[in-house]
Amino acid sequence: MRNRLVTISYFLVTFMIGGLFSYFVLLTPFQREEATDKILGNASDKGVIQCANNVTINENSISTAVGKIYNAVVMIENYTSNNNLYGTGSGFVYKTDDQYGYIITNHHVIENGSRIVVVLANDEEVEGKVLGSDPYLDLAVVRIDKANVLQVATLGSSESAALGDTVFTVGAPLGYEYRGSVTKGTLSGKNRMVSVEVNNSEDFIMSVIQVDAAINPGNSGGPLLNVNGEVIGINSLKLVQDEIEGMGFAISIEDAMQYIPTLEKGEKIVRPLIGITMANVTDTYLLYQNGVRLDKNIEQGVVVISTVEGSGASRSGLQKGDVIIRMDGETVKNAAYLKYRLFKHNPGDTIELTYIRDGSERTTSVTLTTSD
Repeated sequence: MRNRLVTISYFLVTFMIGGLFSYFVLLTPFQREEATDKILGNASDKGVIQCANNVTINENSISTAVGKIYNAVVMIENYTSNNNLYGTGSGFVYKTDDQYGYIITNHHVIENGSRIVVVLANDEEVEGKVLGSDPYLDLAVVRIDKANVLQVATLGSSESAALGDTVFTVGAPLGYEYRGSVTKGTLSGKNRMVSVEVNNSEDFIMSVIQVDAAINPGNSGGPLLNVNGEVIGINSLKLVQDEIEGMGFAISIEDAMQYIPTLEKGEKIVRPLIGITMANVTDTYLLYQNGVRLDKNIEQGVVVISTVEGSGASRSGLQKGDVIIRMDGETVKNAAYLKYRLFKHNPGDTIELTYIRDGSERTTSVTLTTSD
């Protein structure tokens, strides 16, 4: 009798499971989702975020993090004086006040423009006003009316991010058609020293975050984010070489926010000066023109071509032909590295320079002056 009851129970359970399976197979995908919601108590509704432009994000992978930033990201269109589109980029709203919303983007995104149009995540287009920008930082601040702000980004920390962390970007690669694109990757490196061109000729070194997330033209100025949807960097540049793939770069949010309040107020970034005209050790023709001859053993450094009268350099005893090889104990490979280390200081600071003269190393202290 007992064995018969067990057999009947087993048969009933098997019949019920088979019936439920057949029921789900015959349903359409939408009906299956609806039936699952009823059985699980609408659990699949949790974490659903509605973004602008009818983009619905469900809670899986990084989608919840995307929802925390999506509506804060904007596309920026840069127009010339004759109203021709000069270029496009991305940006994000980082704060608001009683009247305005404030957007971070790159300097090169708004450079040479006469009119800035901000395209919001809901496709609305509004006028933007450039408050300030700086070519060395490759940062700019654009203002829009607060009434047009859909969302404000949450700022995080790149310093607490670790190699191998998942990161993602939201932006407008290749322009209007692909606005709102999300790309995901890995934090590949921190404090990478990358050489960039400033003012179409002058080299400068930037310390940046390296990622393998796709960063294409149009992504510039957009946010780099962690899996919590917090901004840890501003996408700025990409190595454009055929043999290099999967290497994108971003300015750390900490470096950017040191200067954003100044740009927001429309003020110029004041930089210090040593008080020299300089050339790289490798600039052989320029050195020849200025009558400077170097020891063949000197392979890197910055050559003093002249000193400015009354400057810190002239008071420190630096002379034409001196080769600066270290600043505050840190190696100076060339003029770009010198400026990178120099611009971390303020006018009035005193730095220590190590240089080579007549085959021997010497050290001197230089009080920095202002660039104004």
